[in-house]
Amino acid sequence: MQFIDLQAQYQALKERIDSRIQAVLDHGQYIMGPEVRELEENLSDYVGVKHCISCANGTDALQLAMMALEVGPGDAVFTTTFTFFATAEVIPLVGATPVFVDIDAQTYNIDPVKLEQAIEKVIAEGELTPKVIIAVDLFGLPADYPAIEAIAKKYNLKIVEDAAQGFGGSINGRKAGSFGDLATTSFFPAKPLGCYGDGGALFTDDDDLAEMLRSLRVHGKGTDKYDNVRIGLNSRLDTLQAAVLLEKLAAFPAELEARQDVAGRYSDALGEQFVVPHVPAGYVSSWAQYTLQPKSGSREDYMSRLKDAGIPSVIYYGRNMHEQTAFKGAGNRLNDLSVAEKAARNVFSLPMHPYLDAEQSAEVIEKLKDSKC
Repeated sequence: MQFIDLQAQYQALKERIDSRIQAVLDHGQYIMGPEVRELEENLSDYVGVKHCISCANGTDALQLAMMALEVGPGDAVFTTTFTFFATAEVIPLVGATPVFVDIDAQTYNIDPVKLEQAIEKVIAEGELTPKVIIAVDLFGLPADYPAIEAIAKKYNLKIVEDAAQGFGGSINGRKAGSFGDLATTSFFPAKPLGCYGDGGALFTDDDDLAEMLRSLRVHGKGTDKYDNVRIGLNSRLDTLQAAVLLEKLAAFPAELEARQDVAGRYSDALGEQFVVPHVPAGYVSSWAQYTLQPKSGSREDYMSRLKDAGIPSVIYYGRNMHEQTAFKGAGNRLNDLSVAEKAARNVFSLPMHPYLDAEQSAEVIEKLKDSKC
């Protein structure tokens, strides 16, 4: 059994993907070819925003967002401590200071109440200028944007939605990728919508930000190809990856439905024994991960017994940002991060992908129930 079965997906889409790749090989426009523009248009339509700007990977997308919003030294950027490193990494990369915020115990996403407390604290200290909130759609579930947008408006902050895991999720029909001033995503192969290498994209309705991002991703170019008007990055999405993504995006809605089925089977069967994922009313998760906690016993025991049965499981994430060596002594501005710390000690994730059939998910469920600790 695979944790994420990319080979099964390829076999299901093989003819279409192979045809797309061959088309790129035939026309030979490997950089910013026609498939890149077609993908950006299709992604904009899917998310429901004016602009999609593709780039080389999800980390670049976050860094480009920081650059476009002119985040720099002296600025405070508020983000969840329970996330992948890239979310926080880009903040000091542009010279700003991360302020880590605790999570909601049910959703694992940034806690709006504690976010506002952290903002008030930074304002009271007077050392940094509150500038941006990076909200992460962890495990596929969109963050609480109605509350976060109200806070951002109150304190005049910008919002960046990190939808690397949340692409495909929604709140009351509004798609992930459409929240905040800018949204970013990743097409890393294991993501709900992934390519066959690295890839990323940004989304916005702001014409000026979109123009800035198109310049920043190509060395800060101006209207003249050889007149660079600002410092940027070399961060273009390869045409071959765009070609793969076009066919995967076409299959994406059906794959999302299949993910819902897998998550439903898990939650229906495991709710008594485990703390299963909570999806608030009106929310849709894209189920980048199916993450749970034992109500009794240790996750290590459950994971060990799954491993003995040939079933993979993974911990996302065992160490928070404020516990990372790179942020030691600088990352935690003394906020209470106890909920995230508890989650990091207890969560683990089960196999989750759209090609996990009922028989396989039943095997996972049976082994967990047999392993009751």
